[in-house]
Amino acid sequence: MLRSLIRALPVTLALAGPAAALDLDAMSEGEREAFGAQVRAYLLENPEVLMEAIAVLDQRQAEAAAQGDSAMIAAYSDALFDYEGDWQGGNPDGDITVVEFMDYKCGYCRRAFPEVEELVESDGNIRYILKEFPILGEQSLMASQFALAVRALEGDAAYKQAHNALMTMRSDVTEESLKALADSLGADFEAVQQEMESPEVARVIAENRQLAQAMQVSGTPSFVMGEQMLRGYVPLAQMREIVSAERGE
Repeated sequence: MLRSLIRALPVTLALAGPAAALDLDAMSEGEREAFGAQVRAYLLENPEVLMEAIAVLDQRQAEAAAQGDSAMIAAYSDALFDYEGDWQGGNPDGDITVVEFMDYKCGYCRRAFPEVEELVESDGNIRYILKEFPILGEQSLMASQFALAVRALEGDAAYKQAHNALMTMRSDVTEESLKALADSLGADFEAVQQEMESPEVARVIAENRQLAQAMQVSGTPSFVMGEQMLRGYVPLAQMREIVSAERGE
């Protein structure tokens, strides 16, 4: 504990001389106890030092995490930004790319849905990529399989319609509810059902899961925005600030 305190609070070392000259292992038990008492007394008299040290430590950890995320984004850029299994919308030539790992049964994904739509539409210069990442059970999996099957059979526009409907669906995801959705899209439900079990649909889901694991994405929604990773729901105003920062505005 004392060693950790010393590392986190170098200012306290002034009590016992320059940090470079301090060697706890060379101290006797009595000297260590006396030094610990000095440190404790100093911190009790100056508790703001502890808060300052914690703030510095938090900042360093955040910077290290951001650098790690940036490196992962670069390492997996092809799978993130150019994977043929993902639907892409927004501006295909946008200067910022937003990737979302999402699950149709995720409450926070549903909360983020209209805000992400507003971000992409109002900005006009964002490329938006959806990654099917069903992790919340059988209904999540069925919904992703359905959306991907619709895309394979009916194309990107129908996929986005299915995606929007699944994001706002109030009922459970069942064969009956998916049939009703397929009918509303003008899709052949039997053909969609067959495609839901296809190797191609299974491959897309499996590869997105593998990518998520490699990038330490364990929950939804999770976003890549430019060179940043955001794990969890982010309000629209904050997303706009991040996009602006990524542009250097």
